[in-house]
Amino acid sequence: MERLLPADPSRLGDNRLLGRLGAGGMGVVYLARTGTGDLAAVKVIQPEYAEQAEFRARFRREASSAGQVDSPWVVRVLGADTEAAAPWLATTFVPGPSLAEAVAACGPLPDRAVRVLGKVLARALTTVHEAGLVHRDVKPGNILLALDGPRLIDFGIARPTAADETELTSDNMVVGTPGFLSPEQARARQVGAASDVFSLGCVLAYAATGRLPFGTGAADALLYRTVHDEPELDGVEDTELRALLGRCLAKEPEERPTSAELDAALVEDAPAGTVDWLPDPVVRMIAERSAEMLALPGIEPTEVPQDSPEFPDSQDSPGRSRRRVLALGGGAALLLAGGGAALWAALRDDEDTPRAQTANSPWVIGLHADLTGPLREAGRAQERGARLAVERFNAREGRPFTLALRTEDDRGEPARAVRAARRLTGATDVLAVVGPTGYASTLAALEVYDAAVMPLLTVSELSTRAAQAGIAGTDPRSYFQAATLSAYGAFATVTALGAGGVGKMGLLGDRAGGLVGMESVLVTSSAASGQLELYLRVVPALASTSDLAPVTDDMLGRGVDGFYYIGTPERAAAVARTLAERNFTGPRYLDAASATGAFVAGAGRAAEGWQALTSYIGPDAAPVSAFATAYRKRYGSAPGPWAAEAYDVTRLLADRLTALAPKGGKRPTHDRLTRALAAARFTGVAATYAFDDRKRMKQRLMHQYRVQNSRFAYVGVLDLTGS
Repeated sequence: MERLLPADPSRLGDNRLLGRLGAGGMGVVYLARTGTGDLAAVKVIQPEYAEQAEFRARFRREASSAGQVDSPWVVRVLGADTEAAAPWLATTFVPGPSLAEAVAACGPLPDRAVRVLGKVLARALTTVHEAGLVHRDVKPGNILLALDGPRLIDFGIARPTAADETELTSDNMVVGTPGFLSPEQARARQVGAASDVFSLGCVLAYAATGRLPFGTGAADALLYRTVHDEPELDGVEDTELRALLGRCLAKEPEERPTSAELDAALVEDAPAGTVDWLPDPVVRMIAERSAEMLALPGIEPTEVPQDSPEFPDSQDSPGRSRRRVLALGGGAALLLAGGGAALWAALRDDEDTPRAQTANSPWVIGLHADLTGPLREAGRAQERGARLAVERFNAREGRPFTLALRTEDDRGEPARAVRAARRLTGATDVLAVVGPTGYASTLAALEVYDAAVMPLLTVSELSTRAAQAGIAGTDPRSYFQAATLSAYGAFATVTALGAGGVGKMGLLGDRAGGLVGMESVLVTSSAASGQLELYLRVVPALASTSDLAPVTDDMLGRGVDGFYYIGTPERAAAVARTLAERNFTGPRYLDAASATGAFVAGAGRAAEGWQALTSYIGPDAAPVSAFATAYRKRYGSAPGPWAAEAYDVTRLLADRLTALAPKGGKRPTHDRLTRALAAARFTGVAATYAFDDRKRMKQRLMHQYRVQNSRFAYVGVLDLTGS
């Protein structure tokens, strides 16, 4: 909350104003004390907009529609003056974060919490619909989390469902927030209660996964995907919940459950004045935010001259006022959609619009990852590890600032990676980024990050080529590879095969593994020279799986007694099956990219005994035991690839930020943070993080795994520092 400005009124009706909660292009929201002593949020529209008949009518409808709803899960209207020069509406003040803030800072909610949240919000919507209304803007930013439960807020675009009500919007007007709109809203068609159910399905999918079910990007692209694409619900682990969300997100309104049916389908006890059903980090965030907001300042009266407007902005010249109308962002954007002049409009700035930073704003670390594409296993593990680090930091007493994590999913697609990088570098509150996950994304996005001098720390893109190729052959200024380069894995594999008594190594390089895989093939060939006799075969990426068997037979016919495959998990599985059928029992290795669950599943019993050397530590390793325990408690599963490294790197960033600003306050620039990282020496759970002149890890650790009982079991660590 900010102090009142000299030109702010001291009272609105019976409400004594205490401070500013926020301000946007359309007006100001104040914290106030009512005549009965209750706290209220008072929303005021700027006079210049109130003079427009459509805006005043919309605000008048907000006051009327919100006043008709009586639910413990919907904010209560305490008073209004819709005819004042600057009309205002007072509602019960909810001293807690929005669902959007909670998920951004603490990560996705557990399945049970999503079910409870869904049940509460379904009951809230049932009350709204029974009052003959449609909310039309159900989204995470309009759901506040208080110590006694969630609240649905903001009826700014709620509309009567009765057919004889006068329409305030013209044909082809799309009202709401893209990403949470129903298909009928996206098409600017008449909407009913089923539209809110669709939006609630989007909200619950976001709460369960931390991602929008129809992706991110430009508003027109979101509208198109909402109408034509199926939702992405991969991160929803509970099959019954995923099926129910799928029904809520049906394209046709009549195929969706009603809000009452949704309430009945979510078999959970609705909370009675508690948030114990939420994860501890969220509960802690709610408690801290409530304590901050309720530590009220002294009431300082302000006086407004009778002959001047209540708001200084209303004194702008006509030219400046026009510019402010044209410059409205987020919830007041205009776009053309479909075949007609479709218009997307909203009364106020959307919470997704970049806002000015305040002293209490979180310090944001970005996470750029493949969360739903081919590298999603590694991407999701990194996201969870980073979130755990953020939660640990925020749990510290006396911390100088609060951290938050902002995620961008590129699905492993270069074009999406560029857009993700532009969003993160364009956000003024993002101080550094962890990621990307893979080579293609890094190659595409690196130039964007480097141009912004954004500190970028990857734990899983470990080629020697991406940095050079992405910045036209020069070293990037702020790109850190915070794990051992994959080339050392190839070198260590040759050493391990030689130590295991192999005389002639068979190396099968599969071009399906991409440029990074072929880089490892070249390093392996070079490392084998002088150590082992090598027989190398390279197969094209377009070769079928069946083509791998005769190549493998050829290698066995050449008398190889050790085998190293570099490529993809699925094709490695085919090679493993062929070797098992030929009763080959010599040492068998595969590269880190192929050493995944997909290999074990595809190879079956033939996977037993295969080994890999990777840059990520295993969950069974002693140094990460405490981290692995905390990870299992938080997420219900063992840490995945690079989870511990992402946890460490996020802690490294928090450590450097604290060193640069031990008392919070002014945030360091990207360049200053980059220099601090370059000079850092930080001991994490997986490694000691210090970087050479090329911003690569000085400590070089490789971790050995062997498939035992249908899983990659951790064997131990090889320290190659100095090699």
